[in-house]
Amino acid sequence: MGQDQTKQQIEKGLQLYQSNQTEKALQVWMKVLEKSSDLVGRFRVLGCLVTAHSEMGRYKEMLKFAVVQIDTARELEDADFLLESYLNLARSNEKLCEFHKTISYCKTCLGLPGTRAGAQLGGQVSLSMGNAFLGLSVFQKALESFEKALRYAHNNDDAMLECRVCCSLGSFYAQVKDYEKALFFPCKAAELVSDYGKGWSLKYRAMSQYHMAVAYRLLGHLGSAMECCEESMKIALQHGDRPLQALCLLCFADIHRSRGDLETAFPRYDSAMSIMTEIGNRLGQVQVLLGVAKCWVARKALDKALDAIERAQDLAEEVGNKLSQLKLHCLSEGIYRSKGLQRELRAHVVRFHECVEETELYCGLCGESIGERNSRLQALPCSHIFHLRCLQSNGTRSCPNCRRSSMKPGFV
Repeated sequence: MGQDQTKQQIEKGLQLYQSNQTEKALQVWMKVLEKSSDLVGRFRVLGCLVTAHSEMGRYKEMLKFAVVQIDTARELEDADFLLESYLNLARSNEKLCEFHKTISYCKTCLGLPGTRAGAQLGGQVSLSMGNAFLGLSVFQKALESFEKALRYAHNNDDAMLECRVCCSLGSFYAQVKDYEKALFFPCKAAELVSDYGKGWSLKYRAMSQYHMAVAYRLLGHLGSAMECCEESMKIALQHGDRPLQALCLLCFADIHRSRGDLETAFPRYDSAMSIMTEIGNRLGQVQVLLGVAKCWVARKALDKALDAIERAQDLAEEVGNKLSQLKLHCLSEGIYRSKGLQRELRAHVVRFHECVEETELYCGLCGESIGERNSRLQALPCSHIFHLRCLQSNGTRSCPNCRRSSMKPGFV
């Protein structure tokens, strides 16, 4: 298969993929891999396969093609291709919750010298790195990476990248419980889709709607949360987006739990868990089990709650997510307090405070924990976060955590 025929077949596959004929598109692209001797064409088709398997939640397949793409880039001896393939490798590991590997591959990307694609892909590298740091609950570095990604987006007029960064920032602020910002950023993403997204994939709209649903639920606006989640799920089903379907099912379950409708919540959690397990999203599984444990606590079935917590704790430790561990210790603490088991209670209190220290989830001005309740937060230029009220009342001009100057206005 020559160069021109390879291009034609890649384009044919893209047309099939965009019309939701995913399996036919994959067949076309696999034939290109088998028959084409054009290395550039093979590299491009491997990129298509990485993206397609990512959106279908076939993360192990995604990783396999990313590894082959790196080998092809090395054969081509082209720094731009090498950067793109390392980014795909980073993303593959991010999806599989291998966050330390993601950060390592992102650093490799940033260390590649003089690539023409650097200006375009640098923001995507920073976004992937930010998502990985967030997966590890390293909040300062996550925010720092998101800020860099946002700068790339603004400097290159890349509205798609800005949309994705806004969704990640929505997730960031949902986790540290500044629910106002958790809603603001996905709403900004939805505005970008409305203003610039006429030719974009519907996944951008679905992504922003999902993050809005999460924020609305946390704020107690359950009707709005359900509406946004239904819109996101509709698009996810149309496009066969299994990862987003799992997230929407989890959100539906959380909404029903917030309404006290545990009978409806349990099967939603079960469905979400099934997909999360199928695609290998271990952090998603932790979130499902946390919701299930809260349901059992509400039903006073404390032993069943502890069983779910134990399974979640093992997974959270596997992926290195400190915030989930913190939440699970907090939930365990409440259960053992109600059971009157002082030794177990003390052990979880100690681990809870250790997790707070490890995540630096406390305000350096008032000393109180961040993330215990909904609070307005403010980031200084160093990306350390504080209660907004504390910064305003203290009038501080330097970061109490690192003593770097904070003369400039904060990022958020």
